[in-house]
Order: sequence, then structure tokens, then C-alpha cells
Amino acid sequence: MATYDGQTDFEKSAGQHTKGEGSPLSSSPTRDDGDAYDLERPPLMTRLGLTPSSFKKRTLADEHNQLNKTLKTRHLNMIAIGGSIGAGLFVGTGSALARGGPASLLICYGIMGVMIFNVVYALGELAMVYPVSGGFYTYSVRFIDPTWGFAMGWNYVFQWAIVLPLELVVAGLTVSYWGVELNNAVWITIFFLIICVISLFGVLGYAEEEFWVACLKLTTIVIFIFMGIIFAAGGGPSGGLYGEYWGMRTWYNPGAFSDGFPGLCSVFVTAAFAFSGTELVGLAAAESENPQKSLPSAIKQVFWRITLFYILSLFIVGMLVPWDDTRLLGNGSYLDVKASPFVIAAVDAGLPAFASFVNVVILFSVVSIGLSGVYGGSRTLTALAEQGYAPKFFGYVDRAGRPLWSTVFILAWSPLAFMTLSTGGTVAFDWLQSLSGLAALFTWGSICLSHIRFRAAWKYHGHTLDELPFKHVFGVYGSWVGLTLIFIVLIAQFYTAIRPMTAEGFFKSYLALFVVIAFYIVGYIWKRKTWLKLKDINVDAGRRELDWEQFEKVKAKKAAWPKWRRALDMFF
Repeated sequence: MATYDGQTDFEKSAGQHTKGEGSPLSSSPTRDDGDAYDLERPPLMTRLGLTPSSFKKRTLADEHNQLNKTLKTRHLNMIAIGGSIGAGLFVGTGSALARGGPASLLICYGIMGVMIFNVVYALGELAMVYPVSGGFYTYSVRFIDPTWGFAMGWNYVFQWAIVLPLELVVAGLTVSYWGVELNNAVWITIFFLIICVISLFGVLGYAEEEFWVACLKLTTIVIFIFMGIIFAAGGGPSGGLYGEYWGMRTWYNPGAFSDGFPGLCSVFVTAAFAFSGTELVGLAAAESENPQKSLPSAIKQVFWRITLFYILSLFIVGMLVPWDDTRLLGNGSYLDVKASPFVIAAVDAGLPAFASFVNVVILFSVVSIGLSGVYGGSRTLTALAEQGYAPKFFGYVDRAGRPLWSTVFILAWSPLAFMTLSTGGTVAFDWLQSLSGLAALFTWGSICLSHIRFRAAWKYHGHTLDELPFKHVFGVYGSWVGLTLIFIVLIAQFYTAIRPMTAEGFFKSYLALFVVIAFYIVGYIWKRKTWLKLKDINVDAGRRELDWEQFEKVKAKKAAWPKWRRALDMFF
């Protein structure tokens, strides 16, 4: 285990399950000097982070989670079901369709959907037992290898730090859809300021923005699905392509696959990018008002997001837009909103107004992912500081519950977006973009392996599955499936990387692997910790305090349900 002050990270919090002095269950939090403070709830403006006093340091007894615990069930549900839906789905699927064809799109997104389903359930089980900020990173430290956890934590921070300027660039380019003649630097600055203002409100600002933007995204996809079905049946406007029966003609001409097996392999990476951010529900759980109630509900929503909002919408896209449509190729440098198959289908149907509306949704989605970058990166960096894996000042959390210096650090990467305005900036930005290409796969693999190791250690120390408040629907086998699928995707990406047989192409595709290796080497030199044995894993320290009486009542109630109702409970 990672150590600081002579104690392991989680043993130091082992006393949190009793109502002793300094425990989070005691009646009043304390300052460093022992004086009670904030006995009454701070004023609303302070909680919103809008007063000078809100920037003062928060000093609560729970040193592993100084963040606010104000997220409601509706927030967590929307973060889970719509948080990661953005340019990867609305725009990136256009180039994926061109490279692989509609069948490749369904196969790859289906496989990635199965993988994500297992990842999120594994994360949900861990988060219900161990409520720590930093989520999956701390699970890697605790159950796998502290050095690997160090690498995963910093890899995740830099993944989001680089995604932020990328999303700012795409947001600026999105506005160009309407022919607005302004330098992109103006739009980058405007959207950067918008993200800063929302970040000022802390987790509440992020949660509310995610809730309403997710509602907008999901509503748009549902409308598109219904319209797509009507278009395929020939019920579109008479002036458009879909004014007569369309059916699945694109699957026959130009065909279901565009480049055979190589095309199929190339779509995996786009699918992984589209699902990036799904794991944020695990981070948000640390700031949830009632995670015991809201987290299981949020986790179960992922199944419906995958099947309805990804698979079904992409099936419609593959029916309406042929993979050889030249508009799908975009401009080759960045995500081009004009290459969105959703926009192309609306234009071909003779509904330019709906195409503009979809473009507005894309704009909101891109800004939303930028905010997710600030949220995810800052929370992980704060957790690194709390565990002694980053400078201590990054552990500063103010009275509004904002990880102040961690947020500033992530926002400070935004000016990289201005590189795209200079000569040669595009090349440099492409390399930075490649850093985030495979980063999410390593994170997801670590979550599955953490769950596998947790279950092994849980059994080794004499615990039973009945003691778990929330369980992976497929148990440890689901995590093995998720981990196996991640290896398959990495192999497919390796095949794609070496196929052109150029050094530049390979390193652009696999640069994230070398970054992870570099972080691992640094972490080992710093901490001198490696693979943990089961006997060294402490599964009792830092466990969530549960109302076991209520838990047993709920379990008995579910046990009395008929089989069909228990099966339904797995997904609702």
C-alpha cells in the first residue's frame, strides 16, 4: 500500500466507522487546532462558492473525502446515462462509418458496450463499499499495485487535461457550421470563460449543467430514432431522399463493410473514445448525497444508455447514410461537425432546421465534455495529493467543496487550444490528441482488475458476498469478460497502428502506452511499491458505514419477489 506519515492510506481511515473524536460521524467537524467550526450550515452563497470566505480551506475530519456530498439521485442518473455522450457519438461515428461500414459500427460499439457494462458494474460494487474521492485510481492503489495506481491516477489526470483544449477547439469549429466569420481564437476564449464560470460553482454547477445538457442530448437522440424509423419507411418529406421507401439499402449498396477486417479494427478506437467518461459516475459517487440509494440506480442506467442511445441510434445512422458518402470524411484535421452522420441524415431528409438543432446539441455536448474534463481531472489530482502521490497543495479543498488548485491546474492546459492557430500547430496538437487515445482503456482495465482482486481478497479474509451492499450482476466473471475485451481492443489497435508501417503512425496510435510506462517507472522510483499479495490487502479499513437493519429489510423484500421481478431489478 502507498504510505505517508508511517501509515497506509486506508488504514489511516480505519477509525472512521466509529463515532469517536474526529470521526466523520461525530457531531461537529474540527479545525486543525481542534476548535469546532461550521456547526451550522454555511450560507447559500458560500456553498455556491460566491463569497470570499468560500475560498478558505475546508478542514473536515474525513481527510479522504473533503468534497461536498450534495449530488442528488437525478444528477447521478444523468451523469451515468448521458454524461459521456458527446462529439464521439454525434461526430466521430461519421469517420468510423466511413472506415468500417454500418456492420462494423454495430459490432464494435456492441462489443465496447458489453465491456463498459461490466466496467461500470465493477466500479459500482467497489464504490458502494469504499467511498473515497478519486474512485478507481485509489482502487488500483489498494487492490493491485500502488505504483500502477500512481500511473493510472496521473494518466487519467493528463487524459482530461488534454481533452479540455481539444474540446475548446471543436466547440469553436462547431460555430463555423452557421458560416460565422470570426477567428477561432475568439470562440475558444468565449467557451473557456463559460467553463470557468460553471466550474466556479463547484460540483453543483457541474451536476446541474450535466443534468440539463444530458436531458437535451437524450431527447435529441430519441427524436432522431423515431424520425429515422419514419425515414426508413419512406415517410420523410417529399423533397428529400427519404420521401420513398428506403429500408436497409445502404447495407446492400455500398455494403455492410467498407474495408473488411482492417476497417473493423479501426472502429474500435472510435468506439472507445465515444464511451470515454462513463467512469465519471464512480467519481461523482464520492459527492453523492445518498450513494447507497442513488449509485445502484445510476449504474443500472448504463445498460439502457448503451442499448438505446448508442446501438439503436447507430443502427438508424447506418441505415440512412451510406459509408461511401464523401461528407463523412470531414476535413481530416479535427472533428468536423459537417461530417456528423446525424447532421447528414437531417440534411438529406430535407430538414435543414433539424440539422441546425442537432448542431446546437453537438455544441452543448462538446462544452459539457470539457466540463467533465475539469471535474474528472481535478478530483483525481486531489485524490493523488491526499494519497501522497502529488504535491500536497493539490489536496486543498475550499469551503464550497471545490478542489481549488487542482481545478486551476486542469484549466491551465486550456491555452494549448490556441496552438491550432499557428503554423505547425496542427501537427503538435495531433500528437497531444494521441495521448488521450488509449488512456481510457487502461483506466477501464484497471477497474476490472481491481474488482477481481477485491473479490479474491474479500474471500481470502473470510468475508461473504452477502455482506456486499451492491454486487456486480455477473460477479467476477463479468470483470474477466471486460478485461478480456479490453485486451482484444488493444490488440486491434496495435494491428491498426502497425498496418501503415510508419513510425509516426505507430506512435500516434500507441503513445498512451509509453506514457503509462513512464508514469509507472516514476511511481516505482518514488514509492518503491509493487504488486500486492492478498494477505497484504486490508479489505476492512475505510469501508462505508451502512444501515444494516434497513439493508436486511430491503434484501428480504427482494428475496420475496418472483423470478421475473428479480431479473428486472438487475436493469432498473
